[in-house]
Amino acid sequence: MSSHGDAETEKRPLLKNNTAERCWSKIIDVDEAKDQILFALPMILTNVAYYFIPLVSVMFAGHLGELELAGSNLANSWAAVSGFALMVGLSGALETLCGQGYGAKQYMMLGIYLQASCIITIIFAIAVSVLWWYSDIVLTLLHQDPQISKAAGLYLKYLIPGLLAYGFLQNILRFLQTQSVIVPLVVCSLLPLLLHIGIAYALVHWTALAYKGAPLAASISLWISVLMLGLYVLKAKKFKDTWKGFRSESLGHIFSNLKIALPSAAMVCLEYWAFEILVLLAGLMPNSEVTTSLIAMCVNTEAIAYMVAYGLSAAASTRVSNELGAGNPGRAKRAMTVTLKLTILLALCVVLALSFGHNLWASSFSDSPVIINAYATMTPFLVASIVCDFIQGILSGVARGCGWQHMAMFINLATYYLIGMPIAALLGFQFKLYAKVKLQVLINLLAKIYYFTKLNL
Repeated sequence: MSSHGDAETEKRPLLKNNTAERCWSKIIDVDEAKDQILFALPMILTNVAYYFIPLVSVMFAGHLGELELAGSNLANSWAAVSGFALMVGLSGALETLCGQGYGAKQYMMLGIYLQASCIITIIFAIAVSVLWWYSDIVLTLLHQDPQISKAAGLYLKYLIPGLLAYGFLQNILRFLQTQSVIVPLVVCSLLPLLLHIGIAYALVHWTALAYKGAPLAASISLWISVLMLGLYVLKAKKFKDTWKGFRSESLGHIFSNLKIALPSAAMVCLEYWAFEILVLLAGLMPNSEVTTSLIAMCVNTEAIAYMVAYGLSAAASTRVSNELGAGNPGRAKRAMTVTLKLTILLALCVVLALSFGHNLWASSFSDSPVIINAYATMTPFLVASIVCDFIQGILSGVARGCGWQHMAMFINLATYYLIGMPIAALLGFQFKLYAKVKLQVLINLLAKIYYFTKLNL
């Protein structure tokens, strides 16, 4: 009897687990969801690590004085808008080409696409480097404070080597991501970040470089990451089919790569620029010091939240492109559906954390009760915007996986700049909502959902 009872006891939890799995399977494809979560988590860590490398340099520079703080922050914003966003966008072509090529088992083409993309990166990095070299003049012409512009220009000159490294880095990331090789990305991003803290401290405090050492440290750390990933690709046996060495054949794929890379870059840059314009609009509003701080806090909050969404966006891009390359549009559509469901759950977690902890979060940016209270009134608008950002990020990932960057580019141009910004300015100034001007994000999301529904993947 006891053995029979024990057997019954052992069966019960199993039955409960099976019931729970069946319940979840009605809501979401559990196996697909597990795969995507395991893919997304390392991508989130990688993205956060690379976001913090230039940010740590700004922190070290900022502790040298008020001018250095203002100059490094302005330089970092200008670098993100004019250079880093462009490099991220250009590498988006590889999410389409390598992703679909890997799904179609055209393994040798992945290395050729990577080389073609790196050549494009070199060309654009040279052009942006010229802009950065004269950034003090450009920023002054944009009505920035001359002294701060000069400090920012000096900072950017020492960040120029890091621009090319950042471009190569994004290309290698996409090359590995589309093959679902993600754990090495975490190692090759977190280790350079840890090294970067020591390098930045040494160059800023132990050498005569001081302020100039901060951006130079970022450049060095980015190159360390490139070398680590590059050596991994060259030495690992798993890439024997996808990396066949440097081949002249890649030159013939530059223009076909550009056809996807340019719309991809425009798609990303249009999004980056829209949020920077919001900060500029805030400077024109009454009590501009408070409104500018509020918008800047909101933009930073969304940027950090978007890093979480980016992991799932990368998962969506990879799964969709691989399945389309393999000729399985039905599976690609199912993968996208699972990602959207995961995104909603993840966005709700972020929203709940922000809703209950907004005062604590705001106090990490400012000690001013006025700004903290004002941020509390902004929280409902910010929450809505973050939810939209999450879903929009996934749809952008699907667009990259499908090769629809040109469509997403026109959607961003129309919704952000022809519709969203005018409405934002109208609500902000005419209806005196001021800092609560983030409606263009919702408009952009609705437009993307409409087009994806019409195309039906």
